[in-house]
Amino acid sequence: MKRCVIVGGAGINNYDYIRSRLYVDDYIVFCDSGLRHLEPLQVKPSLIVGDFDSHDNPYLDVETIVLPCEKDDTDTVFAVKEAIKRGFDDFLLIGVVGARLDHTLGNVSILLYLDSIGKKGIVIDDYSEMEIVSNEPAYIEDSYAFFSLLNVTGTAIGITIENAKYPLDNAEITCEYQYGVSNEVLPGKTAKVSILEGKLLLIKDRM
Repeated sequence: MKRCVIVGGAGINNYDYIRSRLYVDDYIVFCDSGLRHLEPLQVKPSLIVGDFDSHDNPYLDVETIVLPCEKDDTDTVFAVKEAIKRGFDDFLLIGVVGARLDHTLGNVSILLYLDSIGKKGIVIDDYSEMEIVSNEPAYIEDSYAFFSLLNVTGTAIGITIENAKYPLDNAEITCEYQYGVSNEVLPGKTAKVSILEGKLLLIKDRM
């Protein structure tokens, strides 16, 4: 099954990097104001969704779902749920962090939603990559300058970090004390992060 890429309307500065993370066979969904990235990304939409309160409907020869302005789901959340209905299990979200903090936090929580139903989700921006660590270990290459682990669900115990400047063995990170910020992979190594119970937000920074 192809990967689904969700494009939101938050700022993108390094289009070259974002384009380098796309595959030629990606199924690309543009959400409302995410359409401002259409030309710079140099890709063809597979689907357009939105209530078009922040961007005009371009009326392209592409399947378009017009949403009501008043609804429970944001355009981005609707796009993810629609892609799940269409059978996608692997998601890359771009243009979904930055600008409005409420939308940023809501969009990061999509990673938790995807993880809870057994789907894979990654959020990237110009500098960082985010994913959820839960049932399966996560690996961080030493090409990343820093990585951080944040407790975003209330429970995060049995945390182990290997091949990092600040290793952990069967530790706990609480929401009140987020000491898992700004770790580093040992040179020439690949760090490994695992957790016995709960979920962590893994943020990998390229610079």
